[in-house]
Amino acid sequence: MKRDPPGSSASLSLSLCVALSLSLIISLSNLGGKDGKRLYLSSSIPPPSQDSMFEVNENYTRVSEFVIVGFPGLHPSLNQLVAWFFFFIYVTTVVGNILLVVLFALERSLQKPMYIIMLSLALSDIGVCTVSLPKVIARYWWDDAGISFYTCLIQKQFIHYFGTLTSLIMMTMAMDRYLAICFPLRYTELMTNRTMSILTALSWVSAMIVPGVTTIQTSQMPFCGPNRIIHCYCNTLSMNQLSCADISSQSRVSVSLSMFVLFLPFSFIVFSYVNIIVSVMRMAKAQGRLKTFSTCATQGCIILIYYIPRFVVNATPIDPNLTMTPDLRIGLTLVHSLLPPLLNPFIYCLRTKEIKASLAKWAYRGQSNAHHKPSIHPIAC
Repeated sequence: MKRDPPGSSASLSLSLCVALSLSLIISLSNLGGKDGKRLYLSSSIPPPSQDSMFEVNENYTRVSEFVIVGFPGLHPSLNQLVAWFFFFIYVTTVVGNILLVVLFALERSLQKPMYIIMLSLALSDIGVCTVSLPKVIARYWWDDAGISFYTCLIQKQFIHYFGTLTSLIMMTMAMDRYLAICFPLRYTELMTNRTMSILTALSWVSAMIVPGVTTIQTSQMPFCGPNRIIHCYCNTLSMNQLSCADISSQSRVSVSLSMFVLFLPFSFIVFSYVNIIVSVMRMAKAQGRLKTFSTCATQGCIILIYYIPRFVVNATPIDPNLTMTPDLRIGLTLVHSLLPPLLNPFIYCLRTKEIKASLAKWAYRGQSNAHHKPSIHPIAC
């Protein structure tokens, strides 16, 4: 069968890198401020019309800056330790995923459908850490807690964008494994480089829809006074809680959209892995079953780490019987946002034979070049 040219995935990767560079500039644009202790910096704006969906006083001053509180129960003496902790996570995650991106781009043996989706996941992991961590590092390192209203909106948009994107990527990865294990004879026909590139592009584009809807809703809400965001970054829940109008209907819409974005991919992932387990149990050789289970179990752990805390956090506003402290809610959010991007490079480097072989080849080349440097002998006169 004729293989798809790797250029399609390379061009897609280039465009995704441009998008990630934009998100990096946006997330770092507010780090220069020094007055992190300002709590109520406001600017007057025209009052909303009587036909507005929110009813507030006609004479009100809109908040122009928010304050990132972080963990409200954290003692100030631990700020530097927390800053170093987040800095370590950020550097490790970005370096590890950049290594995967370079490896996928240079090694022709890795330009296959499964590795195209891994490349997409690595870019998404870089994006979510770049958008979420620099500001909270600045908050704990230099006490730079202020963030402008529109920068906060942009950060919120990209936080939820990369969260939705990761969910769609995991669904695509589950579909790839489902086809490879349940339909091995037709896999090369059904899943080509072109097909995977199209699915990946659709994921990157469609992931913008739901976060865009919630961001537009939040931008239309009145913010009259409270501006302390009880979180490590701006997101829909923490911003909506600061609105000075009745936003119960908008909150229900936001939560419903969030649960839809979670349940739809997760349902397909469960369907795929159930069918994979059934197919594996039908294998005659026990060694083949063990190998397949080992591969799927690794991905399953990452999926559970990503989805279970998200379900708990998103279900809390719906069920009044579910209560949690702000510190616990923030901690669970950071677990599902930052732990999978941190673990993914190590998991795929250690558990994927072709990636390990490519890394070993690179290491061997480096040692060979070091031992066979041409020596320069002086010429006798």
